Amino acid sequence: MTRILDFRGLKYLAASLTLVAALPASAQTGHIADDVYTYYHSGPSNQYRITGRIRSGEPVEILKRNSDTDYVQIRMENGKTGWLPGEHVAEGPSTLARLPQLEEALSEKQATASEQEREIDTLRAELNQLRSETQTYSSERQALNSQIEDLNRQIQNMDEGNLMRWFTHGGLVALGGVLLGLLVPYFPKKRKRRDDWF
Repeated sequence: MTRILDFRGLKYLAASLTLVAALPASAQTGHIADDVYTYYHSGPSNQYRITGRIRSGEPVEILKRNSDTDYVQIRMENGKTGWLPGEHVAEGPSTLARLPQLEEALSEKQATASEQEREIDTLRAELNQLRSETQTYSSERQALNSQIEDLNRQIQNMDEGNLMRWFTHGGLVALGGVLLGLLVPYFPKKRKRRDDWF
């Protein structure tokens, strides 16, 4: 009987030493993984008795890890402690705890998206107005170009008409000069007056 007690005492002593060796410097924030509903044990393996159960998403403090069994000791919000597999514990706050922040961030994103959509609608309206104005300016430019072409044609026609008039006038003057030159010899000459005093 004494041997049995000694063996149990040694077993608990070994387990205690293992736990002490696995103690971290400080507790770490964590939570129960979001996809489990698990039981926790009194020691760092499933060989220890189950002392309770905990729901997914519950916030916990990670107190220590056992490298041999990969079990993690946690402290719950009610102050109870227990051990459960490390795969059932995640570091940081749970999705459930972050849900209000996520909802707030989503609301902000939706507000920003709505504001950007309004700005896009305003810019589209301005773009359509600019396109309309550009179309109007293009039509006015085409009309002005047509007027300029008409004026250029009129000026060209006027220049050709003036040139023809100048040619006509010059030809008439030249013809008149030729005729005058031909007719001058036939004009009667004025006789010289003789001076009878001498």
